[in-house]
Amino acid sequence: MRLHRNLCFAVIDGLTDIFNEGKYADKVIQQLLKRDKRWGSRDRAFVAETTYDIVRWKRLYAEIAEVKEPFNRDNLWRMFAVWATLKGIRLPDWKYFEKTPSRKIKGRFDELSKLRVFRESIPDWMDAIGVQELGESKWTKEIATQNQQADVILRVNTLKISKEQLQNILFDQNIETDFIKGYPSALKLKQRANVFVTDAFKNGLFEVQDASSQLVADMLDVKPGMKVVDTCAGAGGKTLHIASLMENKGQIVAMDIYESKLKKLKIRARRNGVHNIDLKVIDSTKPIKKLYNKADRVLIDAPCSGLGVLRRNPDAKWKLEPEFIDKIRTVQQDVLQQYSKMVKPGGKLVYATCSVLPSENENQVKAFLTSESGKEFNFVKDRKVLAHESGFDGFYMALLEKK
Repeated sequence: MRLHRNLCFAVIDGLTDIFNEGKYADKVIQQLLKRDKRWGSRDRAFVAETTYDIVRWKRLYAEIAEVKEPFNRDNLWRMFAVWATLKGIRLPDWKYFEKTPSRKIKGRFDELSKLRVFRESIPDWMDAIGVQELGESKWTKEIATQNQQADVILRVNTLKISKEQLQNILFDQNIETDFIKGYPSALKLKQRANVFVTDAFKNGLFEVQDASSQLVADMLDVKPGMKVVDTCAGAGGKTLHIASLMENKGQIVAMDIYESKLKKLKIRARRNGVHNIDLKVIDSTKPIKKLYNKADRVLIDAPCSGLGVLRRNPDAKWKLEPEFIDKIRTVQQDVLQQYSKMVKPGGKLVYATCSVLPSENENQVKAFLTSESGKEFNFVKDRKVLAHESGFDGFYMALLEKK
């Protein structure tokens, strides 16, 4: 591979924003890819994947490059040189790469790889909590998988098209996909491609949604004509899945504390041909109380640490703090206590997170069931999805039924 100056500069600019300005990697990369209209798909892939790679391995590369935060541009070029050397890419004779000690880099990599915190490039506190909650063996496998690039998974919008029809349409555009056993609406891309530019996406025939995330709406066991509340809807990936399972019949109340996210859901719903969603901003307790004992189904896709989706959000490793996880556990229990009151007798509730930590998952459900509000519910089943076992995102979901 030959390195091109303008592409490398884009990566360095992106890393400056992510590491020094605290910006989110996905947003930074979106902006970078608009920088030069002449870039082809290979150029864009280089910028996106290299930036994500260096973000993912920040701790390891910084240690090998002997640089410390905040990183100046020279520091970032040194980390870039480490990335290129370890990838076996020949460094051009640019001033940024003068005196790059290639042999020493490989030696340091071998040495540091013996320690999990460097080998998997994670903060010490995260490693400690992973071992404490999952055990040494399981955590070692899980965090290694969380450092691999995630597959691109589509969820077919069955309101508009069948899985087989979509597969054929994409095949005609040189995008090959596979069915995934046990995931009725999922197609997995054989090779990464920018599916957002396809007419199939623009016409609302599919959404990009990981296979594990698709299990949540399935567990909710919705039927056409029901009243369903999605309490932490966000931009609505699971809301739209619920709508397709309900065949656009009945009512979905999509709630969130962020109006901006619900506006995105409105746009996505229009593209998907979904018209049974009511949007509600949670700006007080009033919208929640109005729905007490009214819903056939309630989904609580709770705010969480996101430790099951680090493959997609590698910068979360550096933004997360242990104090945040302590706070989020309190929020999770509060949300369970409040939102569970919307379930009517005989109705069902799903509590879900994209975390692999039992303290955010089954422990929260157990605590809820022993509380005053929780005594009204029976535990039906739960499902723990680990990335190293499934090949997809780490997730948790529990189904409860109101007596």
